[in-house]
Amino acid sequence: MLVNRRTLLAAAGASLTAPAWHPAFAAGAAPIRIGEINSYTAIAAFTVPYRKGMELAVTQINAAGGLLGRPLELLVRDDAGKPDDAIRLAGELIGDQKVDVLAGGFLSNVGLALSDYALQNKKLFVAGEPLTDALVWQKGHRYCFRLRPSTYMQAAMLVEEAAKLPAKTWATVAPNYEYGTSTVKWFKQLLLEKRPDVKFVVDQLPPLGKIDAGATVAAIEQAKPQAIFNVTFGPDLTNFVRQGNTRGLFDGRSVVSVLTGEPEYLEPLADETPPDWIVTGYPVQGVTDKANTDFIAAYRAKFNEGPKMGSIVGFSLIASIAAGITKAKSTNTEAMADGFPGASFATPFGQATWRAQDHQSTLGTYVGRTAIKDGKGVMVGWRYADGAAFLPSDAMVKTLRPAG
Repeated sequence: MLVNRRTLLAAAGASLTAPAWHPAFAAGAAPIRIGEINSYTAIAAFTVPYRKGMELAVTQINAAGGLLGRPLELLVRDDAGKPDDAIRLAGELIGDQKVDVLAGGFLSNVGLALSDYALQNKKLFVAGEPLTDALVWQKGHRYCFRLRPSTYMQAAMLVEEAAKLPAKTWATVAPNYEYGTSTVKWFKQLLLEKRPDVKFVVDQLPPLGKIDAGATVAAIEQAKPQAIFNVTFGPDLTNFVRQGNTRGLFDGRSVVSVLTGEPEYLEPLADETPPDWIVTGYPVQGVTDKANTDFIAAYRAKFNEGPKMGSIVGFSLIASIAAGITKAKSTNTEAMADGFPGASFATPFGQATWRAQDHQSTLGTYVGRTAIKDGKGVMVGWRYADGAAFLPSDAMVKTLRPAG
């Protein structure tokens, strides 16, 4: 996807507004405003389709009469992947734009910064993409909700398949920040619970966006693991795969990988996609259920292109907020904090719910294997992993989440 920085910056400062009038809108009704902050210029491959998914959801909601007799409006800002910028923008959206809800985030450290700001200012924050468990557990609070399956949930989904492999020695490679270290931690813990005979022989933690792929591959090869757990994504993943393919790292080794089956990451790999990796992702070309196909058709009609995982997250984020507001029957922050837990919402992946125990949604993802078809990376042998089946127990959540 070729999008220049100027185009992204213009888009990220824009507002998606409601139709001028709809019979269901109360006379003179002020819009319900969602202030969305994301890493548009830093991680365009995901956030551009994500923004389109949000736009489609806003259009559909307003065409159906909005929320509580009011149109829905989305104000979008770019944090450039920087927590300090995200906090500054949150202040502008709350103080100047008077938004009713804060939303968004991509990187886990940015999501945590926005969540802390929401707590300090008693403003509802709905995190779409940040995967760190701390958002809903160690640093969870009354005003924070998180949509996507967490590091714990995605690790648990992959462990279910990884435990079936004969491999006894493992290497890990992950970006050295909260998301990467948390995902590795849970994968190790959950795999050892199912397979106490396995051993982790090397961990590689390259800096995010700055992987020395040659050195990383060499270090893993030297340890001679029988399997690899990969958490890299974006350009880091592409570089890791290319160096691994060149040096034969993946020959005869099982690889289990988070997010790699998402179109955002398979498309750049194309015919370099290593086959038979066990991955989480979105097999957009293969799904046939009505919820997915209806979404894909509507997305194509509006944007003349197929959706990606970002599109799913953006669309579902708006749907989840709309369901919470509808259940709360108010945009008052305290009423929404009381009303969101237990709210159910429709997504292209099926129905999901805001779990009351920890404000984690039950949205799931797909688990399958990589393959090459017509020179493109795809997912095969996939199944949908319902997020509700991979959430930790209430007892576990109580040990991790502070009261309130």
